[in-house]
Amino acid sequence: MMHVLHKCLFFHVVTWLRQNALGIEIINGRKSKEKSMLYMASVQNNRVHICGGFLVSEDFVMTAAHCDDLKPTSVVLGTHNLKKVKNDMRYDVKRCKHPSYVNKCILYLQLSRRAHLSKKVPIKPIQLPTQQKRLKENKKCRVAGWGFTRTGGKVVDELQVVDVPIINLKQCEKKWHNILPAGVICAGGYGTNKGFCPFIGDSGGPLVCNGKLAVGVVSFNKQMNCDYPDVPNVYTDISKFLPWIKDTLKKKQCEK
Repeated sequence: MMHVLHKCLFFHVVTWLRQNALGIEIINGRKSKEKSMLYMASVQNNRVHICGGFLVSEDFVMTAAHCDDLKPTSVVLGTHNLKKVKNDMRYDVKRCKHPSYVNKCILYLQLSRRAHLSKKVPIKPIQLPTQQKRLKENKKCRVAGWGFTRTGGKVVDELQVVDVPIINLKQCEKKWHNILPAGVICAGGYGTNKGFCPFIGDSGGPLVCNGKLAVGVVSFNKQMNCDYPDVPNVYTDISKFLPWIKDTLKKKQCEK
């Protein structure tokens, strides 16, 4: 049983299959300033938003591996409002899973054409860590997405953003009764009324620190409980998967 608890999909399977949840909502956040997060991506299936994501190069968008279960077909870049999507903002995608998918939590979406920064469609990749680095406790980072703004609320079209504090990993593990998978970051949802909540919208979005560095990928929360403070929100630690990340970006294509 314990080896199952160390699989990244453990909580996703429980949450998604039993509750038909499609992602993450932003709780107690605010509207993002226009053109302030040029890396944000809406991951879509048949032009319906299913997950969040973020541009990491001209060729790839990164998201959560469990978003692959919803079979994304395209991503939208260059808008904060999903009601304002032009044809040149949409990119068909090829899904790139880690060879050891069940143990990993990151999915690459290879774009059908290169994404270029322009005045017409403002987009820009976000930086990724270059080495493993422990984040300081209580450091304020940021998470964003298109989703519910409160429990029992409604889906919003404009990108929402919220600042969340980094939580000490040992404290996080204690609150989760030591069942967390390896390679995670905890931030928000505990000791604050801000964070994300499983339901509809933006699983797969980035946890951004210093305004420019994506350190985590939105992963999971205590199922269906948005009444913070509760247990900490959990993100995949991008720095734990740097060899595969760097290799894929260098090759500019998915592994066959």
